[in-house]
Amino acid sequence: METFGARLHRAVAQRGPLCVGIDPHPGLLDRWGLPDDVAGLERFARTVVDALADRVAVLKPQSAFFERFGSRGVAILESTIRQSREAGALVLLDVKRGDIGSTMAAYAAAYLDPASPLSADAITVSPYLGVGSLQPAFELAAAHGAGVFVLALTSNPEGPAVQHAVAADGRTVAQTVIDEISQVNAGADPLGSVGLVVGATIGETGHDLSKVNGPLLAPGLGAQGATPADLRSVFGASVRNVLPSYSREVLAAGPSVVELRAAAQRAVADCRAALG
Repeated sequence: METFGARLHRAVAQRGPLCVGIDPHPGLLDRWGLPDDVAGLERFARTVVDALADRVAVLKPQSAFFERFGSRGVAILESTIRQSREAGALVLLDVKRGDIGSTMAAYAAAYLDPASPLSADAITVSPYLGVGSLQPAFELAAAHGAGVFVLALTSNPEGPAVQHAVAADGRTVAQTVIDEISQVNAGADPLGSVGLVVGATIGETGHDLSKVNGPLLAPGLGAQGATPADLRSVFGASVRNVLPSYSREVLAAGPSVVELRAAAQRAVADCRAALG
């Protein structure tokens, strides 16, 4: 069975270093001239999939924007995941789950077990009940060739109060997370399947990412203020493993399929140039 890290490595080589978020928030639906209801959600998601799923490496649906419509929204999320994967894109489901014991195992089964209608190629998780609490997700991902992206250094202003706090051994909380994920990925080739989320807007942080040996998701490019040129200052020598992530910058080009594709193509070109 091919690992998620290997599949991601190949997808980026073939399609370029780009993850596009599918974030159907009310303002974006309105910008597209769509109603803020289930019909608008379905039209939005289908348009993005039709435009991009056969040409970008990764699509990243934000689960909350589907969940807010209840069971009908979740049904559209299921379809979005399935159609994206059928068209060849890897799907990173942005759910940021984090819990303990049987509850974390249930979250893992919901999103990483191929038998689930919400099964994705990878999910985002939160480590702030302890990285060890995420073990059920790591184990199920490994069993099914899926991936997990762990929050490490986020761009929200509240993040540093927790992430930069210093533990008894002198490391920051974020560096502790980084180091534990590095151990999970040790020896993986060409890339580990457990990644980190590190905001592209945070600048130089003094944290060491050199041993992660896994994908580094970099949200915040485009409308949130970061540019591809910022990636080297944030990630340094680890920039080779960065997966740049755009949302509004690309999605704002819709609802035209042609314009969405052009915006994604520009993003890929900019990221390739910046990452070398």
